[in-house]
Amino acid sequence: MLIQASAGFGMLYRLDLTKAAMELLSALIERQEPGGEVNASQAELGARVGLSRNSANTAMALLESRNLVLRPKDRKYRTYYLHPYVASYASQEDLEEAIEDAAERIEAGELPEITAPLYETAPPKRQTQPLRAVRAAG
Repeated sequence: MLIQASAGFGMLYRLDLTKAAMELLSALIERQEPGGEVNASQAELGARVGLSRNSANTAMALLESRNLVLRPKDRKYRTYYLHPYVASYASQEDLEEAIEDAAERIEAGELPEITAPLYETAPPKRQTQPLRAVRAAG
């Protein structure tokens, strides 16, 4: 059984992820090796949660933009890494060591922080009622 880091999960609500991105993140978490490495294609991950190729591509781009998913510099096909703050580990000791190392790497500028969008005002909520045409005055 893997031990899940929870440092990043406390802020998931602030990341403004789409339903598709949350589902893809769930598939990544499910398929990861200890330490957060995921060896699966984007198409495989998307199919696992019922996403089309386009939806999986858009969702993965969002996860990467928030630094929840990290890609190797060489952009190796079928390899993704979960940010150490959301990855799983084989033991409590591995988790503690990884979190400490990640904090040091973030401070040194070697690892990006998980980022939430910065809005001056929150984006408008989706309309619950369909829009209706109105007659012009006059």
